[in-house]
Amino acid sequence: MKTIISISIAVLVGLGVAIGGSQSGSTLDGLPVFLLCGILAFAVNWLVYIPANNYQTEKYYDLTGSLTYLTVIAIACLFSGPLDARSALVALMVVIWALRLGSFLFRRISADGKDARFDKIKVNPLRFFLTWTLQGTWVALTAASALVIITTETRLPIDIFAIIGLTMWVAGFAIEIIADNQKSQFRADRKNAGRFITTGLWAWSRHPNYFGEILLWTGITVASLPLLVGWQWVTIISPIFVIFLLTKVSGIPMLAKAGQKKWGDEPEYKDYIQRTPKLVPRPPKA
Repeated sequence: MKTIISISIAVLVGLGVAIGGSQSGSTLDGLPVFLLCGILAFAVNWLVYIPANNYQTEKYYDLTGSLTYLTVIAIACLFSGPLDARSALVALMVVIWALRLGSFLFRRISADGKDARFDKIKVNPLRFFLTWTLQGTWVALTAASALVIITTETRLPIDIFAIIGLTMWVAGFAIEIIADNQKSQFRADRKNAGRFITTGLWAWSRHPNYFGEILLWTGITVASLPLLVGWQWVTIISPIFVIFLLTKVSGIPMLAKAGQKKWGDEPEYKDYIQRTPKLVPRPPKA
């Protein structure tokens, strides 16, 4: 029963934001394009869930997440009014981000063979369905600011909000890529097997990739601010949701628990935790 309730809440929240973001937006035969994108966010994941559940595999979970972003952005661009510079740039940025993240995560799980988080979940069809539903909610909420920029009928020239927002996105995207590449190179070195990274951006923050992720979605929300009216303001949930997800749910807490279990008794790990910020980077102490 709890799982069914969780599924219902996830769907209602995702579609609720899509409905709010649809105000003053483009429509397709009377259906708001933003709402259509919200529906598709769930539909794509539910469709892929069918074979995934049949074979009890999570291998294509992250790849499906990226595919969902690409789908909703493509539909938003296709059925909205003529795109201006702001909306075209934002659409391009989300596409670039989704392609990069999807390929990165798919290569990682292909190399690892599995995602341990799904070991107990994928054998339970209802709980497994919940994870795919939550991914639909993740897409609907995270992409909300981008979708409102693309689907709104209000078009404004590039202004200070767009410049600041796009600059934040570029910085966040660069930080995320650099951090991920540094960690991949660290893991590729056999002498680092089973160890934790403390070099590069990881000397500045224990989770620099998450900081980059938060920064880039916040940038898109900043770019959307001059366009928002009425219920469209609900779309500022985008970076708030990303922050909540990464700092309170599936990101930092899970990694912190795993790290404590592996290296919690090691003085070197304790020192790293004490001297390195959890999220927001700062120069390492001498």
